[in-house]
Amino acid sequence: MKIGFIGLGVMGSRMAKRIHNAGYNLKVFDVMEDAVMEFEKLGVEVGSSPGDVAIDTDVILMSLPNSQIVTNVILGEDGILSKAKPGTILVDLSSITPKAIRDIYKKTSQKGVEILDAPVSGGSAGAESGNLTIMVGGKKEILHEVMPILETMGKTIYHVGDVGAGDTVKLVNNLLLGANMVAVAEALTLGVKAGLDPEVMFEVITNSSGNSYALKAKYPKFISQGNFEPGFMIDLQYKDLQLAVDTAKDLNLPLVMGNMAQQIYEMAKAEGLGQKDISSVVKLYEKWSGITVRKEE
Repeated sequence: MKIGFIGLGVMGSRMAKRIHNAGYNLKVFDVMEDAVMEFEKLGVEVGSSPGDVAIDTDVILMSLPNSQIVTNVILGEDGILSKAKPGTILVDLSSITPKAIRDIYKKTSQKGVEILDAPVSGGSAGAESGNLTIMVGGKKEILHEVMPILETMGKTIYHVGDVGAGDTVKLVNNLLLGANMVAVAEALTLGVKAGLDPEVMFEVITNSSGNSYALKAKYPKFISQGNFEPGFMIDLQYKDLQLAVDTAKDLNLPLVMGNMAQQIYEMAKAEGLGQKDISSVVKLYEKWSGITVRKEE
């Protein structure tokens, strides 16, 4: 079996390396020359376009920034579908709108090309270590065929429904993460402004009803240390919240908390924090309050 991988960014490069290190015959493509050169040095075959990757591969995985790019890579001129043979399996590891992946599948299925939407959670560290959570939408029998490949990247793999269900679960998950992170930053700042020790707050809250993943993951290693290198970037969290907002609009559903949280990340982007970890939203509250939420030396 020959595997294609398209999109060698922060997440994609790490996932592709794990597939390569597992011994699979791999062919990669990215528009960024530096990303491709890194794989050439490893002896990995490099394609000249998405279509070129599709010519001689059986399974193609993608890790791309947004719905439009995924659509172009699959359906565009010299895209995957222009060269893929019937029976090819596409696994989209990106986070895009459920509507986009369903629209793509309507066209690929006409040519006998199957799709799984399989967005991931766990960040760059999880991609590096192979400990990602992967949420898969699509046919169970197709997932079974590619499960050994996914297991090189993820420790927890869920089948969550038909095509589009994976992206839906991911946007729901990241809606919660984004809103929880803002709530953590706001609450900790309130406590410190009122005279509390953030370390004491952390210990109490992690053993109380206010506990959350955002608090446990983002206070000790990020906020407490004043370290805001990603992690999971604000730009990506903002994009994921936009996916939730767009999906809610399609469903005629008000998304009050999601829209409010997204505005906080928009403010953070305006402050130049887009490439920093999502925990850096606390810097907005620190600026507004005139205090810092840090562990005392």
